[in-house]
Amino acid sequence: MKAAVISAVGTAEVTTVDDPTPGPSDVVVDVAACGLCGTDLHILEGEFAPKLPVIPGHEFAGEIVAIGSEVAGLAVGDRVAVDPSLYCFGCHYCRKGQNNLCERWRAIGVTESGGAAEYALAPARNCVKLPEHINTADAALIEPLSCAVRGYDVLTSQLGSRILIYGSGTMGLMMLQLAKRTGAASVDVVDLNPDRLETASQLGCSRAAATPDELDAGPYGWDLVVDATGNAKAIQDGINRVGKGGTFLQFGVADYAARATIEPYKIYNQEITIVGSMAVLHSYERAADLFAAGVLDPDVFISDRLPLDDYPRALEKFKTGQGRKIQVVP
Repeated sequence: MKAAVISAVGTAEVTTVDDPTPGPSDVVVDVAACGLCGTDLHILEGEFAPKLPVIPGHEFAGEIVAIGSEVAGLAVGDRVAVDPSLYCFGCHYCRKGQNNLCERWRAIGVTESGGAAEYALAPARNCVKLPEHINTADAALIEPLSCAVRGYDVLTSQLGSRILIYGSGTMGLMMLQLAKRTGAASVDVVDLNPDRLETASQLGCSRAAATPDELDAGPYGWDLVVDATGNAKAIQDGINRVGKGGTFLQFGVADYAARATIEPYKIYNQEITIVGSMAVLHSYERAADLFAAGVLDPDVFISDRLPLDDYPRALEKFKTGQGRKIQVVP
């Protein structure tokens, strides 16, 4: 089959590899679409993946074309979205129910062959059937949405919160959509990309600006500040924008070397909470339900659908901040 392969640090190519064969509890998915994510750039830069080469792509959906001998509840022809998370279920954190912190954590498209290919292998338990009204390719959005759902899981829900989001890429826009669903009083979005800010305005943010300095934080500041960029400068700025009793959520994926400075006395004196959210945890099925209910408009979120042969170009396009969600279509 044809697949995109990150063969070495800084090198992505499209080549031919062996077709996957399902084990007893696995299925093979004919990939309809695979989304690109910041994690793919980190893998390209030598982070996250313990070994190369690897077929990237952890956001994908498609049709089952082969099943293992022990698979129940799924059949050839079923359309599914795939949770890429692979846990050991036996380590300290898995036994505590914190599977996303698994000591032997793996993921399809990160440590194992992923969906940037014509076919992808997945455990049957990781597959969620799609309802008839959902376009299969659009369902690749369920994985990033499940990360956003997890992001809100770690927060203390409070109606009427004033929220500031850094970044209006795919993840920032998803956080915006969920914020509106959770009863925020206002949701402000900042981004240096005017095209992305225009999309945030289209999706109903309260205010959109290049920097928070252009916005009036009011006498009490923001109750919740979300970084959806992973950019060290944005993170540093965002921590200092949290109002008393407020929360800073580190949601964007930062480089290993990124650093930010905090003021311990301010954290203590103003009872500021700093919290992180990593990947997916008990949130994929709920994201699938939200997606089926129309929480996102795929035509707004997906800006580019490129052929799999263009995977290296798609990575470059994503890296430069062009578009919103970029997908490759085998």
